[in-house]
Amino acid sequence: MKSFRNSPKDILNTDLYCITAETHSNGRDNIQVVEEMLRAGIRLIQYREKEKTMAEKYRQCRRIRELTRRAGAFFIVNDHVDLALAVDADGVHIGQEDLPIEAVREIAGDRLIVGVSTHSLPQARDAVKKGADYIGVGPLYQTFTKKDVCAPVGLDYLNDVVTHLDIPFVAIGGIKAHNLADVVRHGAACVSLVTEIVAADDIGARIRDLKAIMCNATQSSTRIDS
Repeated sequence: MKSFRNSPKDILNTDLYCITAETHSNGRDNIQVVEEMLRAGIRLIQYREKEKTMAEKYRQCRRIRELTRRAGAFFIVNDHVDLALAVDADGVHIGQEDLPIEAVREIAGDRLIVGVSTHSLPQARDAVKKGADYIGVGPLYQTFTKKDVCAPVGLDYLNDVVTHLDIPFVAIGGIKAHNLADVVRHGAACVSLVTEIVAADDIGARIRDLKAIMCNATQSSTRIDS
């Protein structure tokens, strides 16, 4: 049986954490979008789909698991630990209203990386205490990708995580090309931009542009720090 728990930091050792969002993908299905992401060099994919039946989610996740394995990419399933296990995903990502970390660990053991969405420093500290492998930090800005999302937490919360916690994290929520550099300069090395990528006419070109923005922001921050 595989186990990723010995190297949880590896999964976020990348710049862009890509998440599916079929309703925002300009008529493309999740499989088409993931294929384009992987061709552009993405090495971390999360399947997030709220509207489909479990049978359709399973079908799509099975295919995405094949694609990510062939590309050497990590694969995370949102919300559903049972689905993540069924398709042999690398991890599961849960929110504050989903199964608690302890229950996920009881079900999955060491077979899955567990990521947790957090919106405040107390939530982040609680996730660390309970054994999360990484956390989502956000939503930093207003976002319309998810329904019933909480109010933006802003860059102050990102600063708190960078300053006070030692856990891998992904910055998420309302991040676009125009504010991406600010997010990176505030300490985010791994960032998720959902509609900015899946809604692009040319996903590969958009990913290359975003990677360049992140690289330039990192280099400018390094020059300032030195």
